[in-house]
Amino acid sequence: MNPGRRADVRTILTDIEGTTSSISFVKDVLFPYARRALPAFVAAHGHEPEVRRWLDVVAAENGGLCQDEMIVETLQGWIDADRKHTALKALQGMLWEKGYGSADFTAHMYPDAVEALGRWHAAGHRIAVYSSGSVPAQKLFFGHSDAGDLTPLISGWFDTETGGKREAESYRRISAALGVPAGELLFLSDVVEELDAAREAGLGTVLLDRRNDYPQPRLGEATHGHARVESFADITP
Repeated sequence: MNPGRRADVRTILTDIEGTTSSISFVKDVLFPYARRALPAFVAAHGHEPEVRRWLDVVAAENGGLCQDEMIVETLQGWIDADRKHTALKALQGMLWEKGYGSADFTAHMYPDAVEALGRWHAAGHRIAVYSSGSVPAQKLFFGHSDAGDLTPLISGWFDTETGGKREAESYRRISAALGVPAGELLFLSDVVEELDAAREAGLGTVLLDRRNDYPQPRLGEATHGHARVESFADITP
């Protein structure tokens, strides 16, 4: 069995958290950093148009919050709940830019993912990323990884402004944006419901079921019929 092996696959679309990279890095490093840095960041940059734009989105969705301190508390609550909100993701990306820039941390990448992405790129496959994190945050993640700057390997970036990751229409939009028929796209993710949506849109799918992130393997019916691997090394597009 060669998961992902399809003669017509031209482009690989990959998730980040739990797929190319550990869930623990995001939960234990990135989220706490953003939570700590958010109050000072908003106080210093809340007047800047791009920051104000997203703060106002949060305020409008929460009954017109008028004080930035209240908006910050709302955002910190969303961080604690791991809410997939575009405004939060955009602001987190701005915060992480400062963290990466000052070398407070580098982004975790599984070695097997680094090796496979490089090999697939060298073989002529296009590689794109679709994550709930904002596109700027994705570029920072790949640009400041443990393995160095991996952004030259990536030719497309997509976040939740494209649509929810559990909605088939989002994958149709990505297919159109890349100019690649859905049947020539292979989507890699650790979330079964995301893979369900991608399959509904006509994409090939592979479930990443890493033991570091999922101690209890998902087998049988739990895979929803998606090919299952524990490493990028097991995928042959």
